[in-house]
Amino acid sequence: MALLNSKMVPLGTKAIDFDLLGTDDKNYSLDFFKDKKVLVVIFMCNHCPYVIAVLERIIAIQNDYADKGVQLIGINPNDTVNYPEDSFDNMKKIVKEKNVPFPYLIDESQNIARKYDAVCTPDIYVYGNERTLIYRGRIDDSWQEESKVTRKDLREALDAILKGNPVSEEQTPSMGCSIKWR
Repeated sequence: MALLNSKMVPLGTKAIDFDLLGTDDKNYSLDFFKDKKVLVVIFMCNHCPYVIAVLERIIAIQNDYADKGVQLIGINPNDTVNYPEDSFDNMKKIVKEKNVPFPYLIDESQNIARKYDAVCTPDIYVYGNERTLIYRGRIDDSWQEESKVTRKDLREALDAILKGNPVSEEQTPSMGCSIKWR
């Protein structure tokens, strides 16, 4: 498991469209979410200890912000041949076991992760109404232990966006396992 930090793609970058299969056997694209004020794209997987540690927090964020026009999307870009725990069937199991309230999509070709310049899981990208990048950073300041969180970076960014306030340009990269490229 190689620990990496997200690349911090330039703010203002446009969201890249996709057409990916979700665990509900539906295909999703950016257009599917056109009615949402804020779109949070999270590159994630099933087996990464960093994702496992924050999954409940990600689920809580979706539940807390869903009625405010915020939509999270999980995208699994990992090589499922060499990492079978990240298979589509196992993605479906995670969604059911954890009651994941957002679409969890598979990027089998890994093309979408490459286009987004994603490098780790979780790697987080927040887009506003115009689908330009407003925030790309960590969820909070203690990936390992929720009880030690003193700063909730992603929630702070979402609150600022929803209030029409600027998001601080000082953003701390997300960190996690390297994407398992083929």
